[in-house]
Amino acid sequence: MSSTEHSTSEHGSTKHGTAEKPDLSGLTTAEVEERTRAGRTNKATRTTGRTTWEIIRANVFTRINAMLGVLCVIVLATGSWINAAFGLLIIANSAVGIIQELRAKRTLENLKILSESRPRVIRDGEEKEVAQSEIVEGDLIRVGSGDEIVVDGPLLSGSLSMDESQLTGEADPVRHNPGDELLSGSFVKHGSGVFRAEKVGGESYAARLAAEASDFSLTDSVLMSGINSILRVITWLLIPTGLLTIFTQLTRTDAPIRESILSMAAALVPMVPEGLVLMTSIAFAVGIVRLGKYKALVNELVAIEGLARVDTMCTDKTGTLTSNEMELEAVVDEDGDEASTETLRDLRRLFASQSDLNNTAEAIVQGLDEWAERAAEEEGSEAADSSQPHAFEGSEIPFSSAYKFSGFRVTDGPTFVLGAPDVLLDQGTPAANVAAKEEADGRRVLAFGRALDEVEDPDEDGANVTTPELGDPVLIVLRQKLRPDVAETLAYFEHEGVDVKIISGDNPGSVAAVAKEATGEQLSSIDAREIAPEDMEQAVLDSEVFGRVKPEQKQAMVEALHAHGRTVAMTGDGVNDVLALKKADIGVAMGSGSAATRSVAQLVLLNDRFSSMPHVIAEGRRVIGNIERVANLFLTKTVYSVVLAMVVAVAGVTFPFQPIHVTITGWFTIGIPAFILSLAPNTERPKDGFVRRVLSLAIPGGAIVGLGSVIMWLVIYPGDGASVTEQRQAGTAVLLALIIMGLWVLNIVARPMKTWKWALWFGCIGGYLVLFLIAPIREIVLLDIGNTRLMITGAVVGLCGAVVIEFSQFLARRFLLHQD
Repeated sequence: MSSTEHSTSEHGSTKHGTAEKPDLSGLTTAEVEERTRAGRTNKATRTTGRTTWEIIRANVFTRINAMLGVLCVIVLATGSWINAAFGLLIIANSAVGIIQELRAKRTLENLKILSESRPRVIRDGEEKEVAQSEIVEGDLIRVGSGDEIVVDGPLLSGSLSMDESQLTGEADPVRHNPGDELLSGSFVKHGSGVFRAEKVGGESYAARLAAEASDFSLTDSVLMSGINSILRVITWLLIPTGLLTIFTQLTRTDAPIRESILSMAAALVPMVPEGLVLMTSIAFAVGIVRLGKYKALVNELVAIEGLARVDTMCTDKTGTLTSNEMELEAVVDEDGDEASTETLRDLRRLFASQSDLNNTAEAIVQGLDEWAERAAEEEGSEAADSSQPHAFEGSEIPFSSAYKFSGFRVTDGPTFVLGAPDVLLDQGTPAANVAAKEEADGRRVLAFGRALDEVEDPDEDGANVTTPELGDPVLIVLRQKLRPDVAETLAYFEHEGVDVKIISGDNPGSVAAVAKEATGEQLSSIDAREIAPEDMEQAVLDSEVFGRVKPEQKQAMVEALHAHGRTVAMTGDGVNDVLALKKADIGVAMGSGSAATRSVAQLVLLNDRFSSMPHVIAEGRRVIGNIERVANLFLTKTVYSVVLAMVVAVAGVTFPFQPIHVTITGWFTIGIPAFILSLAPNTERPKDGFVRRVLSLAIPGGAIVGLGSVIMWLVIYPGDGASVTEQRQAGTAVLLALIIMGLWVLNIVARPMKTWKWALWFGCIGGYLVLFLIAPIREIVLLDIGNTRLMITGAVVGLCGAVVIEFSQFLARRFLLHQD
């Protein structure tokens, strides 16, 4: 290609320099290869959260690791290697966090590849689909209704109605004509055209915005907000407690400096809730991986939490309850007879003239082509000619959900219109009656015919539209396939107390028929055109099925449910669902739906299976419920550690434990069971009041464990001048009391008990029996059970403490949480 031709193709003008009609042949293969080698591609415009190095750094260089690391170095300086065993927490915490987040990152990357839309580029005069990363600067890209703009550049041909709400916050569509700049991050509401890619990769508008965001964010999380509130309070408690402990152990006791340092470390280490944030992150990350098995892509991590709280599911009909695959059943006239060959040919040419065919149109085209092939075999060459459709010459009327029809104006000829029968046909006419009967049987029906008058272009929002009148209309009858697992899915929602609202742009009778087939019940249905704005809240509460719903009405329905305190999930697959998906607490898009819905939804079902939703909601409940259990364990430990340290510091005595003792206490009452419980099944719907419920166990439970242990220590305290054996025997007895009470807290947290939970609990008891009864291990962890009287005392104190903890929980459930 010459330099003149190169400039021509890149700038979209004709070879002769005229601007009347742009050259839409696109780049050549050689040009694409040259620009790819030069790095002028659209690579790495989107990332799945943090890089590998950022993940490692975020999990290693944490505030908690820093505190534990300093204490570990201090303990190592005393020469007591076994007492520095808690330093292994730094390695364990970091390793587990890194591994789980890398697994989640890999899952997200694989799923995003499947989810990502594939733009249609024009190269060498032919259209082809390519990955977004394969777009090069200067590529010509054809877009249609529902397509996402993935790079920036000017529109060369066509006319587009654009939704730029993700860029500007304005919901009103914006009309773009040739010469106007299209920005990545917007999407086509309706219309079609071709634009040129000028800003690709990191230069595009969407890439600059994405650089400031992260998919792995936990912002706007009720759960994390609650945990952070608790941690702020704990931090303020730790500072004075830690300073007082350090002062007491180093100055007020008569113990040697080495023992004072070990006592100080033993007091400070358990105060740090080292596993709480880690276990929370792990639970979310594992949730990402598990959802990936169901081909569910979580665009926003916090969506897992939102799914657990959903109590109202708003779902579309087409593409959700029914599959996107439809079958053309018949094309009939107003008497129910088969349409004429001429009408079928006009209908097929209409679709050949349209630049953007949706699933419905493709199903009709496939049916018409099959009819033409059969006719060609039966009737010879004349019918065979009709099987080769030629596009009309003229201008297209793009479809909009606002006015429910599309069409084509033939140059020096008629205007053909295709759309909803209850919009295009007068009620009571023979054609309208046939359409109503078919829709009542669950069929999808469209009306087609020649407009009797001139059809003008509708406004952007569909206002002031003059509905065309059709002469000799025919009806296109489509059979909808109900997804085989829909009935089971809807039954699950009913069992779980989740209200389902079926909201569709189709005829109410057709939607109600599909709903009846799916549920086996006659649900209350309503025509959304009859709902006054002031009656929307009551209507959405009273009815389950809504037909002829406009996009802005879907949004209003979600807002009405929010006004009544509902947590709403909205599913959809079409561009008309975008407003509602953005307004819902959780937007769920189908993988085969438009790029627009996938880009705004928090969750994308790549397998298009609505039946995945029970698994998705169950995963959300598992994450939230288990994090609450884990929070109970870690905060109880922090509370009893603070109480124990404060009382010991005020009394001016040596701390009862050494660092290795608090380490082994964490093994079987906190760490191991917390990890297992964080990954266990849990289908209970989350309730409000997370902080209140956690503190109702952690504060009284931790206070009882701490006070029971410290009072026993003050009673049996052998004095600073006691021998190492006496000190160790007394400390071991107090440790036994603390462990028994801690194990009972674990029992309460794990309820309701099941076989595997009993196995976990008794396994933890068995772990402590090994530590206390096997002499070599007991010596390694610095325990001494030689004083039988003290050990019996410790066991009695622990059991009495367990009884008091159980009673405190009864009181908390009864009076604080108002549970029976």
